[in-house]
Amino acid sequence: MMTGKERFAMALGGGQPDRVPIWELAFIESSIISIAKHFTEDVPEFKLIHEMDPDEVMALLATLYLVVEELDLDGMTLPVFSGNEVIGENRIRDPLGIVYMPSDNGLAHPLQGPITTRKDLEAYEKPVIDVTWVLPAQLAKEHFKDQKAIVLMPPDPWKTYWALQGKIDEALIRFYDDPEMAHGIMRITTDICIDVINIGVDNGVEFFCCTGDLAMNTGPMMSPHQFREFIKPYYKEVVDAAHKRGVPVIKHSCGNITQILEDFLDCGFDGIHPIQPQCMDIVQAKEICKGRAAILGNIDCVDLLPSGTVEEVEETVRETIQKAAPGGGYILASANSIHKDVKAENAIAMFRAARKYGKYPI
Repeated sequence: MMTGKERFAMALGGGQPDRVPIWELAFIESSIISIAKHFTEDVPEFKLIHEMDPDEVMALLATLYLVVEELDLDGMTLPVFSGNEVIGENRIRDPLGIVYMPSDNGLAHPLQGPITTRKDLEAYEKPVIDVTWVLPAQLAKEHFKDQKAIVLMPPDPWKTYWALQGKIDEALIRFYDDPEMAHGIMRITTDICIDVINIGVDNGVEFFCCTGDLAMNTGPMMSPHQFREFIKPYYKEVVDAAHKRGVPVIKHSCGNITQILEDFLDCGFDGIHPIQPQCMDIVQAKEICKGRAAILGNIDCVDLLPSGTVEEVEETVRETIQKAAPGGGYILASANSIHKDVKAENAIAMFRAARKYGKYPI
């Protein structure tokens, strides 16, 4: 029987393993605990990650390992650990100098960035990237004895670009008002991403996922022309750097990315996630990506996983596997993450249904 890592790697490379791999981009703190309660009474107290001391962080990580083991996932994803400083009530600052408001439903929201003028850009010094940034992935690899695919999320160049400026609207306007400055910031964020990938590979990380959202349900949040001028070349640099080290990179973006999907493929991304079902058709996406990239995700976490029944979840998983899995190149996951509104019973049902219906041949 294949290991989870072998299964994940084969599907990500476009192949057909023994069964459809199952993976998840993210479990937030509350979802880890709520799912774990179905398997053990020994769960940590709920806190946001920035509120935890080191022992509490390790306890949450151990609980996540339990969830991954009990649900028989083939892979999991972990963020970098760059060390955030609490600077006030409900405010944290990361080593890049970005001030965030923490959230109980996933990603913290950028509030203020250190680069708002050309003078700021000239004075900006990127942080030293060292092995501590990839520690979560190292610990997971050690725990699972290299049997599961451990995916690391380096700082996405686009997402970091706008976070360094504090406001996404101002970052988009910069494409018009000061393209030279926009390219200058993208240069910095791309170098940071590549530095993390290189440190990761040096320390045994084998899979990466860039997670900056570029679209809404109606389409990209910038014109395809702007994407191709200001973002695509830098994504290609990231992918080329990863491939030079022999590791694949997945691209995550919520929303309808149809207009820029070919551009993602031109960049060389090995997988596209999550093929959001509200606005994209997974059959069409697989046809476009066939032979160039795997597809990952597509199980609705906006309505189905929070509000549906276990039976509806199982039927959706069965139907999605029938559409997306034949021939390989598909990895099952939610269409974003297991966030706080997802029912634990439905998350469990999703992964178990994938095992039930995902054995090849489909």
